[in-house]
This record gives sequence, C-alpha cells and structure tokens, in this order.
Amino acid sequence: MGLKVIGSGFGRTGTMSAKLALEQLGFGPCHHMTEVMGNPAQPSHWAALARGENVDWAEVFAGYGAQVDFPGAAVWHELSIAFPEAKVLHTERPEEDWWASYSSTIGKFFRLRRDLPLPPPLVPIFETMDRLVAQGVLGGHDKKNAIAAYRQNNEKVRDMIPAERLLVFSPSDGWEPLCRFLRVAVPDVPFPRTHARDEFWAHFGGEPAVS
Repeated sequence: MGLKVIGSGFGRTGTMSAKLALEQLGFGPCHHMTEVMGNPAQPSHWAALARGENVDWAEVFAGYGAQVDFPGAAVWHELSIAFPEAKVLHTERPEEDWWASYSSTIGKFFRLRRDLPLPPPLVPIFETMDRLVAQGVLGGHDKKNAIAAYRQNNEKVRDMIPAERLLVFSPSDGWEPLCRFLRVAVPDVPFPRTHARDEFWAHFGGEPAVS
C-alpha cells in the first residue's frame, strides 16, 4: 500500500482526531500509538529502531495508508524520504498549550510508568517509547527541553518539506483545508474531536492520583 499521508506533529497536537479524520477520508488504516499497543506485529519494529538497527519502513507500515502521532512522528523525515509521494500533515498547537496537554498525559505517563499497573505486554513497549520519544526526541522530562524540541520540530518541518507537500493543521481548522490538501470531497459529518485527557488515561485504567 505505502503511506499516502505522513504525520509530523508531536503527540497531543490533535493526532487522534487527525487519525479518525484520515480514516473517514479513505486514507486508513492510520498508524498511531494505539496501533503499536494493539497490533502484535508493531512492537518489534520500534524496539529494533530503539536499538539502533535499520528497519524497513515499507514493512513497518505495511497495510497502513497514513501515519500520525508518536512513534511515527519521531521519524517523519525518514518517512518523507521512504515514501516520496506521500503528503505531510503537520498537526500543531501553541507551545504552552501543547506542554500543558503533554505534561498531564504522555509526559506524566513516562514519569510514572514503572509504578503503574500496566499489563505485562505493554511494559517493554513503553520502555521502547521512553527511549525513542521521551529521551530521544524530547531529551528528557523537563519543560525546557521538551518545548525546545517541540519548537525545533515545528521549524524543521517547515524548513525541509516543500510547501506544496505540507499542510500545517489543527483539528479546529475543520474539514476544508484538509480535504483541499488531499484533494477529496468534504464529508457531510462533523470533524472528529476526541482524545481529551480523560480519554488518554482510559487506555491505562484511569489517571493516577499522584502528580
């Protein structure tokens, strides 16, 4: 199949809404962190990458028409080369808003994951994600490093992806810019809005009380 859409925006920039929207538009299945958790074929690819091994991107994304969110967003540049015909969808929000959302969800999860009652199959998956995302992409768990990485990623996408191949997007923009970019008809349904903080923690049995 090969990816037709590559998501370069960090998690907590509207990536779940983007996933649902892309699937409604016919670009699914759309890869997302939830796929790494739910597809048994996925974890080994990302563990190999975390060990510094080469991976076959066509194999990693076999069966997927699009990709958004981490861990794919950590390698968007490599994907843009591996899938040269794919368009790049860059989800983005103001950096302080992003940090507020990230630090109360993904960031909090990484900080506390060893104390959470995770099902055993998820433990090695998130060890991999901690190496690739929290330590690799964001440089740790503190705000200064994370926002610097977020800002740098936003700038890098704009600098490296040709304008005709790129859409900088927020789910609040709705269907029209996305459909125009992908050259598809606008659906006669509301744009999906989902994955608030409580929905994130529902994947792990609820948000822990500790901060």
